[in-house]
Amino acid sequence: MAAVEGVLFDIDGVLVTSWQPLAGAAAALAAVRDRGLERAFLTNTTSRTRAEIAAALRDCGMAVDPDEIVTAAALTAEHLRSAHPGQRCLLINHGDIAGDMTGIEFDADRPEVVVLGGAGPEFDHAALSRVVELMLDGVPVVAMQGGLTWATAEGIRIDTGAYLPGLEAAGNARITVVGKPSPTGFLAAAGLMGTHPERTVMIGDDLENDVLAAQRAGFVGVLVRTGKFRQSVLEAAETAPGHVLGSVADLPELLTELRD
Repeated sequence: MAAVEGVLFDIDGVLVTSWQPLAGAAAALAAVRDRGLERAFLTNTTSRTRAEIAAALRDCGMAVDPDEIVTAAALTAEHLRSAHPGQRCLLINHGDIAGDMTGIEFDADRPEVVVLGGAGPEFDHAALSRVVELMLDGVPVVAMQGGLTWATAEGIRIDTGAYLPGLEAAGNARITVVGKPSPTGFLAAAGLMGTHPERTVMIGDDLENDVLAAQRAGFVGVLVRTGKFRQSVLEAAETAPGHVLGSVADLPELLTELRD
């Protein structure tokens, strides 16, 4: 392959778990910068804004700027401004992300668009039933991301993507997914870095949503055996990741191999 120009990091499960740093993550980030490579961070996290995520990473010893972070919420706000300008939105999400969604009008009583964020207690029977009713009435639904799970210190939790097929079937309509695994976020991050996708490494703990989705968008996929990684998922996959690492701590060695 051609020389690597930049590295795109997933955050949860790669650099941190439950916002506690994983071993070697800070050193790996520093190594990317020391090599003169571009870097960015693409996350489906919808419970914190870019500024809050950057602050949390700095608390973990990782020097990250908010401008380096691409969130599903920020991508969704851009999509809403383009595809549904000025329309009132019903937001169902766990966490306050208003700071990443400037210019979007939220109106739970008279929604013209439904926006699904990250799954949490808000995804209860009453809320999801209302989403289906609105879908049957012709109200479009936009999902910030389509991730199936995320990893916590207590174990795996299901995410928004686990609900989408059922909502589409019951609501008799398709749901637009903006964040991972949609190519939108990957390409936006490459644009932010100014790198070519084929010369950009995407490193994540989710085989489908991080790695294979990135490979379909033209990126070099790297899977880490941390976070939500499960060996059974890797063995059952019909498509293999470009590279598999024990953790992000092994990234500098891989970058050396790719350079050579």
